[in-house]
Amino acid sequence: MPGPALNTAANLARPDDFYERLIDMHRDLSPEQSEAANAALILLLANHIGDQGVLEEAMRIARDQGAGGT
Repeated sequence: MPGPALNTAANLARPDDFYERLIDMHRDLSPEQSEAANAALILLLANHIGDQGVLEEAMRIARDQGAGGT
């Protein structure tokens, strides 16, 4: 039986506030520190999600979008 599907619909109650906090997280960090902070955040959220299928779907979508796909 397949696990839950990745929710790609807008799901943040206050997306602008989240984006502001995300930008603030990187303030005054070097590029290397910023990359490390992003990696740490990704791993924390992946652990929270915990579903391999959902994570693999998210990685595929993120890679496609990063490569200029849809």
